[in-house]
Amino acid sequence: MKKLFCIALLAALLSPSQAAAQSPFDGTWKIDLNTTQLPTKPGAYLLQAGVYHCRTCIPPIDVRADGLDHRVSGDSCYDTVSIRVLDDRTVQETDKNRGKIVHTEKMTVAADGNTAVWEFSDSCDANGEEVTWKQISVRVSKGPAGSHAISGSWRAMRIVNSSENGLTATLKLDGDNFSFTDSTGQSYTAKLDGPDAPFKGDPSNTLVSVKRIDENTIEETDKRAGKVVSMTRFTVSADGKTLNVTISDKLQGSSTQFLAQKQ
Repeated sequence: MKKLFCIALLAALLSPSQAAAQSPFDGTWKIDLNTTQLPTKPGAYLLQAGVYHCRTCIPPIDVRADGLDHRVSGDSCYDTVSIRVLDDRTVQETDKNRGKIVHTEKMTVAADGNTAVWEFSDSCDANGEEVTWKQISVRVSKGPAGSHAISGSWRAMRIVNSSENGLTATLKLDGDNFSFTDSTGQSYTAKLDGPDAPFKGDPSNTLVSVKRIDENTIEETDKRAGKVVSMTRFTVSADGKTLNVTISDKLQGSSTQFLAQKQ
């Protein structure tokens, strides 16, 4: 409180010409779930003869659905995957890193087989803080005869619920330094048109670079092992109240878009 008071007093003493102007990006932003446009590319799943396949997952998954931990390799925050069949319409996935649960998905297909609910829990961050959300998907195609109800391809339609810690992030542009911090503590500070900077708290060892597209738009590029994996554009509205965020997933060949409101 004392430190905050001193900062406020210093700001009051500065003349307008001395005080640095706040950038349009500065502030804490909260996602409006009603504006989220999820990827149109469907995910493909197959559960048949006791084996689960997800070829559209990163990394791809091919394991026995026996409820046991199976080793997987690839660019992810987990090293084992467990698939358990709960009933003829429900499957539970549990991902672990060094024996610790870091991600779960419960997939439940509706009785008519045309929609499904995905319930997620994720703690793939340095603090191990859990973020939860629920997603509704619609069936694009059916699986082969005799396969489990989750088999086939599914398109994500909307997110209907999320824990508060998965909805906010703080941005700041200080001179040429752009910083991002999410509500679980993952963060980076990178110089505009500068070298790659580490995404702190990210277990996938992501590096970030940023450039300014125009007065109200900054583009972030994420790399892993020297390869671009995603690009994000932050665009502030003319009135400074809304942030348009577009994320292009280069691994999946898909994109997500949403609006966030300044808090």
